[in-house]
Amino acid sequence: MDITLHKSQIENKNHKITITGSKSESNRLLLLKALYPEFTLDNISNSDDSNLMTQALISDSDIIDIHHAGTAMRFLTAFLSMQEGKEVIITGSQRMKERPIKILVDALNELGAEISYTENEGFPPLRIKGKKLTNNRVSLQANVSSQYISALLLIASRLENGLELTLEGAITSIPYIKMTLALLDEIGVATSFVGNTINVKPSALNPKPKTLTVESDWSSASYYFSIVALCDVGTEITLSSYKEHSLQGDSVLVDIYKHFGVVSTFKNNEVILRKETFNVQPLTLNLQNAPDIAQTIAVTCFGLGIACDLTGLHTLKIKETDRLVALKTEIEKLGGEVEITDESLHLSPSEKINKNIPIATYHDHRMAMSFAPLALKTDIIIEDANVVSKSYPTFWEDLESIGFKITK
Repeated sequence: MDITLHKSQIENKNHKITITGSKSESNRLLLLKALYPEFTLDNISNSDDSNLMTQALISDSDIIDIHHAGTAMRFLTAFLSMQEGKEVIITGSQRMKERPIKILVDALNELGAEISYTENEGFPPLRIKGKKLTNNRVSLQANVSSQYISALLLIASRLENGLELTLEGAITSIPYIKMTLALLDEIGVATSFVGNTINVKPSALNPKPKTLTVESDWSSASYYFSIVALCDVGTEITLSSYKEHSLQGDSVLVDIYKHFGVVSTFKNNEVILRKETFNVQPLTLNLQNAPDIAQTIAVTCFGLGIACDLTGLHTLKIKETDRLVALKTEIEKLGGEVEITDESLHLSPSEKINKNIPIATYHDHRMAMSFAPLALKTDIIIEDANVVSKSYPTFWEDLESIGFKITK
């Protein structure tokens, strides 16, 4: 379904939006609940990815299809490798079959797993024969995707001898690793992270029943930061439920968007975004620890007509699409000028935004949502708009509730 977002204006009043739980936290906790069933989870993400994760964890099928859900592919590969006596093939969309997973598979096989490739070496689909994993030491290249690291950490406490994981090279997306360790700590698993070595102790004890509440998703919040940045001074949007001291790396939005004159205030488990000033200064930023918000930031800068230099983006090439190429292509269709490398994006300042341009989304939810705020500047068409269901199914309805004019 393609939709047209007509040039819109947000009324100068406080709008309230409720966003469901973080996809990142939800998928980690769903796997931990499969290992420790005594837990109850609250405010789980309503995203496609988390729904697929839930279904896969209880499936008794010998073929599991996780479609576009990259996090689920990584986490489930680790989980299924330790399910003794169970043999399964895990597969996904055509794009998923192009996303590398060899680093994780090699690490699991070194721990004693039996995982092989059914099509192309190094890529899904995978044939997994569940076994008891008794080895407890492995090294992992750390500069590709933190999801490989988290996948190992999440199953580590249920391994007979725990896990000693040595990270080689520069570590990517450290906040996501720390999120995983914090959630393990919350359920009583002993961990340590010293230098480039992470230790997780085995835990045979079942914890006391408790409810774990998932914080709302900061990546989803990013689009409202962008909206407020593109609005008039005085515009306010309130988002719930958010913590000032969050486990999510994308909470750096609070500091980053100060550059655009957006001030964040935390009150009663909510965050109030308010446009205080205009700032047309160029932005230079290393997003190595929060690459998922790069699209939002680049489009915000384009909408404001300012230049930006974003680095630390090497993982964007192996997401739902090559996000660097996609950003360059779509921004240039709108009249911008973008240069990219394998790990960076440079946007030149611009004075115009072309009207009624169809934005291709490449099966990537973040492409659809990051470009949507430009409707505050001009009419824009979003192709395959339903792709937002991957992480934020009610996104278009929520935009309409604050004043966006949308034709479906």
